Amino acid sequence: MTLRRAYRSDVSDARWALIEPVFVAWRAARSGPGTAARVHDLREIVNAILYVNRTGIPWEYLPHDFPPFKTVYDYYAKWQADGTTEQVHDLLRDRNRRANTRTVEPSAAVVDAQSMKTSGNVAEASQGIDAGKKIKGRKRHLITDTLGLILTVLVTAASVHDSTGGKQALTELAATHPSVTKVWADGGYQTSVIQHGAHLGIDVEVVQRPKEKGFNPLPKRWVIERTFGWPMQHRRLARDYEALPQRSRTMIHWAMANKMSRELTGEYAPTWRIETDIPPTPA
Repeated sequence: MTLRRAYRSDVSDARWALIEPVFVAWRAARSGPGTAARVHDLREIVNAILYVNRTGIPWEYLPHDFPPFKTVYDYYAKWQADGTTEQVHDLLRDRNRRANTRTVEPSAAVVDAQSMKTSGNVAEASQGIDAGKKIKGRKRHLITDTLGLILTVLVTAASVHDSTGGKQALTELAATHPSVTKVWADGGYQTSVIQHGAHLGIDVEVVQRPKEKGFNPLPKRWVIERTFGWPMQHRRLARDYEALPQRSRTMIHWAMANKMSRELTGEYAPTWRIETDIPPTPA
């Protein structure tokens, strides 16, 4: 436990206990030059990543009581590249499904896409224009289970059609979650997606929007609309600030890991701080 005052984005003891074994095993498996000196606490590295994810600040604006920002980003990049972040995310998703009396592997899912504006540091080659929504930036293609937990996430230029991204996402879904045999989609997905799903052994059903005006939650599909809202509570994801699409994908995994770990421990506010951490109220 760190001796500094806690930030609201820090993981509690209970939340850290859920994911600590993954990071301990990661560090134990590392060898070679520079790995003998274990200078930085892994929990503080995680806290720093979540601080950036939740507040939306640039890496170099990390408060000085965290490890150096270049060190934090180096861990962030390494964990993205070797799959550690995704391993943590998947571990929490599986535990969340069990906590909701579901089997670890789902049988049904939902697919959709969301176009996001990008920041000035994103290369032109990495973004495009969504002609339908009039947005220049990137597009997040998600497949979730029926709880809204992410099974597959793909980040592309916004100019990539939903059907093109949807087919890529379905291919990944079939490889990583072969138990899924049913996927619901909206009317923006073309016949080619249905045919591609059938080739993979997945029944893709298009859920049509009602003709009535106004807001109407779509049967089966409303869960993924809620999922798109969850990362938006993390300011780093309110716009795509990442120079690389794979880093953007990782930011989504961190946001969902943050949400799922809080649900598993019943923490919706940082009530775990000890009383001495809270400054006295002025008289």
